[in-house]
Amino acid sequence: MHASQGRSAGLGIALASAFAFGGSGVAAKPLIEAGLDPLHVVWLRVAGAAVIMLPVAWRHRDLVRSRPILLLGFGLLAVAGVQACYFAAISRIPVGVALLVEYLAPALVLGWVRFVQRRPVTRRAAVGVVLAVGGLACVVEIWSGLSFDVVGLLLALGAACCQVGYFVLSDPGGGDGADGVEPPHPVGVIAYGLLIGAIVLTLVARPWGMDWTVLGGDAGMNGTEVPAWLLLVWIVLLATVIAYVTGVISVRLLSPAVAGVVACLEAVIATVLAWVMLGEHLSAPQLIGGATVLIGAFIAQSSAPKAPSGPVASGGVSPEGADGGRGAAGGEPSAGGAARRGRPSPGQSAVM
Repeated sequence: MHASQGRSAGLGIALASAFAFGGSGVAAKPLIEAGLDPLHVVWLRVAGAAVIMLPVAWRHRDLVRSRPILLLGFGLLAVAGVQACYFAAISRIPVGVALLVEYLAPALVLGWVRFVQRRPVTRRAAVGVVLAVGGLACVVEIWSGLSFDVVGLLLALGAACCQVGYFVLSDPGGGDGADGVEPPHPVGVIAYGLLIGAIVLTLVARPWGMDWTVLGGDAGMNGTEVPAWLLLVWIVLLATVIAYVTGVISVRLLSPAVAGVVACLEAVIATVLAWVMLGEHLSAPQLIGGATVLIGAFIAQSSAPKAPSGPVASGGVSPEGADGGRGAAGGEPSAGGAARRGRPSPGQSAVM
């Protein structure tokens, strides 16, 4: 394959990954409104994807011995933590708003570096943080005293913090191949992260108490009734398994930086899908604020220290390593990285 053909294919796959991740909240919200607890929807998503990824986990079983901390961090924070907070958030606030709040993760990472680790950050990074925070103020319409549910906003912020936690707990730069240590295979990390997340969520969500009859009925999407089981297939297969795998492939065909830019479209896609399929409208100031958040998140991410080796989940933003040199994000931020993707490094999510 010629280089230009590879880039074209990579862009197409990166867009597919962003679209797949962006649709997770849109498919999950009708199930929650139909009567399922947000935690139960998260459990169905993660457990279903974990079962599908079992053969991959077996193939990369050496990761359990060589990178246990990375797997635990990814499973607990990037998978269970990010997804639980994100799905709980969208049960209270619009999908697009929740995902945009998650895009604060790169700015939070820089805050950790500057104020906790007391390491200097560049002026470019500071500009990115200011833009992200200022844009978020527009998204939540802070001048009107917060027009959205405060608990929902805090849950979305919790998803961003989980992505940052994964970044902090992981070994930044460890196992990236530069020191002779073989980087962990990102799909293997994803498979074990889903397995660990499924185990944790089983204990927390207690699915044996779930109203399983909801899955046999219909769920409303902006006045249209859709089979609940079809939405579940969308969440598990398209928004999780396919989203992660295409995210990894795209970063290998493109540079992490390019994949990360495309991954930022996840928030745009989620907002458009929520508008068309759920009837969730954002005002002009919120749309401008959302664009500002994405610009600030990208600047902050590109100025952040090297992300941990491994992907990050869903709902999320950043790009530095689905190929082992990329990092966490996610998520869901992101073709990359929350904790987003095959996703790369903190910020990209996740949700997603």
